[in-house]
Amino acid sequence: MFEELLNGVEEMNTQLDNALRFHQTALNLRAQRQELIAANIANADTPNYKARDLDFGSTLSGALQGRVGRPIALTVSSERHLNATAAATQPYVLYRGEDQANVDGNTVNMDVERASFAENSVQYEASLSFINGLLKTMQQAVAGQ
Repeated sequence: MFEELLNGVEEMNTQLDNALRFHQTALNLRAQRQELIAANIANADTPNYKARDLDFGSTLSGALQGRVGRPIALTVSSERHLNATAAATQPYVLYRGEDQANVDGNTVNMDVERASFAENSVQYEASLSFINGLLKTMQQAVAGQ
């Protein structure tokens, strides 16, 4: 009986950890995307600046599978080489295409950037709401309500 209860608690902890890990990863990526969009807006008048954005779905999928945000191991050809890792990369950061040609080569479209900024903000807030609801539900379950 005690073992069944313990297994149930462990399974619930695993499900909670997985749900929180997903939302934490999504929040981190949303914050990175917000920084990219803010940089685009800040550089709207910079000649030859190329607008950048995240492919959010691919980046989230990669992060959940452990492919994003980990240091890259360097190849060594001798055992006397130092063990070192390179900084993690941002593999899914892409450049936005030009909607209309600019004389100065800048690809920032302020309408697109404002819409992306607002959409990303709403999705960030939604993730926070999901986490808050999940934690309230767990708190109620633990309290026995």
